[in-house]
Amino acid sequence: MTSPLILLTAGGTGGHLFPAEALANALKASGARVALATDKRANAYAGSFPAEEIVEIPSATPSGRSLPQMAKAALMLGQGTLKAAAAIRRMKPAAVVGFGGYPTVPPVLAASLLKVPTVIHEANGVMGRANRLLARRATVIATGFANIKGVPAHVPGKLIHTGNPIRPAVLEAARQPYPPLEAGDRMRLLVVGGSQGARVMSDVVPPAIALLSPELRSRLSICQQARGEDLERVREHYRRLNVEFEAEPFFKDLPHRLGAAHLVVSRSGASTVAELAVIGRPSILVPLPGSLDQDQAANAKTLGDLGAAIVCPQTEFTPERLADEIRSFFQQPDRLTKAAVAAHSASITDAAERLAQAVLHLVPSNNNGKSP
Repeated sequence: MTSPLILLTAGGTGGHLFPAEALANALKASGARVALATDKRANAYAGSFPAEEIVEIPSATPSGRSLPQMAKAALMLGQGTLKAAAAIRRMKPAAVVGFGGYPTVPPVLAASLLKVPTVIHEANGVMGRANRLLARRATVIATGFANIKGVPAHVPGKLIHTGNPIRPAVLEAARQPYPPLEAGDRMRLLVVGGSQGARVMSDVVPPAIALLSPELRSRLSICQQARGEDLERVREHYRRLNVEFEAEPFFKDLPHRLGAAHLVVSRSGASTVAELAVIGRPSILVPLPGSLDQDQAANAKTLGDLGAAIVCPQTEFTPERLADEIRSFFQQPDRLTKAAVAAHSASITDAAERLAQAVLHLVPSNNNGKSP
């Protein structure tokens, strides 16, 4: 019997690709084959994705303010759906799994039109617009959080809570116990802003460190992700302060750095929140403002309500506020340990396996690689 082929579709950023990668590994461990449909942006760094084939599907986000922009995006999505349909007919997947964002719309839509079982995974605490568009066509809707907002009423598909799939590197980092901050220890501070970095971190964190006393600055070791255009000013700021630091646009070993951190300052994308929980690290979370869905605010609230994170809206994320929080943690280091324990209490380490089983449950037991 031929192993079933599962087509995963994810694009845009690591926030979509990382959980897809985790599911791919779980599916392969269960004996399935995996292919990936993605967009041009994600295809640039999807080369290491564990798939036997990667197909690029045209996509666009219909959020422009002008009718011509929206029409152009709709046309691109239509072209992507036609290309995805041709790929599905050729590859004959047993199921198609989408991870949100408009790059997943053409493959999932094409699969539903061709009567191939579909699964959509919603990683955030609020269902995104692309997933809402696809929800009524999905055979199964899997969620990263137990309670999410924005799911259309009376969706025909089965709704299940799996958690957010975690990459093997994160599970490896989770083996590191939280390192309590003892008197005289350096606090290892990790600052990240999502897969593309965040300018607000470069604007706020270095000035916050400048507000600390020289004695506290000498007890800091900072690892900060910064956009390329902000990198040199961040480095120069820390050099002037004589602070131990490392600043780069991207860290390939980010899970390891999460495991080594005493405190994380970050955006609150779904993957970041899930990784903070699995590894069990305290955080100061600054949700991305301006989002129509306010999904990052909902994500951050799940850890904030547990006492695992300080949730700081960007309007309140000032150098003075951040400096106060860091001083407080130095004065009461046991708060860090308690927050780490609280974060870990929200972890779901087998989310990829749960999602893999939900996907494979849709595959007929006599599957022979001849799906529609």
